[in-house]
Amino acid sequence: MKASLFALTSLATFAVSSPTPRANKVQYAGVNIAGFDFGCTIDGTCSLTGTNKPYDIVSGANAVGQMNHFVKDDSLNAFRLPVGWQFLVNGQLGGQLNSNNAGQYDRLVQGCLNSGAALCILDIHNYARWNGQIVGQGGPSNAQLADVWKQLATKYGKQSKIAFGVMNEPHDIPDIKAWAATVQAVVTAIRNAGASNNLILLPGNGFTSAESFVSSGSAAALAAVTNPDGSINNLIMDVHKYLDSDNSGTHTECVKDNISNAFQPLADWLRSNKRQAILTETGGGNTQSCQQYLCSQLKYLNQNADVYIGYTGWAAGGFASSYELNETPTQNGNSWSDTSLVKSCIVGVWKGQ
Repeated sequence: MKASLFALTSLATFAVSSPTPRANKVQYAGVNIAGFDFGCTIDGTCSLTGTNKPYDIVSGANAVGQMNHFVKDDSLNAFRLPVGWQFLVNGQLGGQLNSNNAGQYDRLVQGCLNSGAALCILDIHNYARWNGQIVGQGGPSNAQLADVWKQLATKYGKQSKIAFGVMNEPHDIPDIKAWAATVQAVVTAIRNAGASNNLILLPGNGFTSAESFVSSGSAAALAAVTNPDGSINNLIMDVHKYLDSDNSGTHTECVKDNISNAFQPLADWLRSNKRQAILTETGGGNTQSCQQYLCSQLKYLNQNADVYIGYTGWAAGGFASSYELNETPTQNGNSWSDTSLVKSCIVGVWKGQ
């Protein structure tokens, strides 16, 4: 999401790039499990110390219990697992995965894999940047981002449920074709590391907004990204869209369902170009207006499941109930209670209610 994150307050993959006949609903539905991304801001700075730092949500927030609840009690089947690039390599650009930090994150990943979920999305949450500088455009090299993904693909690529989310919300990218070249370097590294069939999610400029994905040139530029064999199999467009007045995901009231302005035009492009997309961030407050508009938006995705493969709401994990877009379930002994928005829309639409 666009806002800075502050700790505590704030089936096998089978989709292909060519749209299939319309199903009655998307393949994947779930939530983000946030915490290891805490401290990351939109300039790509991720604090590793102090008040705003990554939060071990496995130990501190029972994130594994949350995922087990979402699968067992709600029948959700997808989780996006954000993490800061700096956290993974302990602040050493170009370095190896840090055994302690990556080990903490691995407990979350393994929890997802063991939960019964169909999809576990690894998400580097850095806004196409490292400490203020854009990858491949004056900042870290394409090879440095590709290398951390190579390491992750080597570790997780044999797991068919793992999807690789190249980068959270690139924005203000001067050269979209250069960004597509960065994404291409990552895709090539992941595939060459042996992750031959996993989904790879391709993010565009403008915080990868579904509304501007085509008009910004992101769709056209990313359409040129291919697997090493020249195919586009399992290369999925990664889009976000909030429902508040300024699309920031910082308000508890929603004002639009984003169908006519975003998801219908994008569906037309996806269908015409034989591509698919996944909505990996969306959400709102636990309010009546957000229930109305989010449910409408997600129902549209179900109605266009030939081009939209799924959605994950923002966000559960380490967020407290005071967070505007809180989707963290409440535990009481062995039982869990969902927030009203999760119950009515994230789960309700998935179950056809």
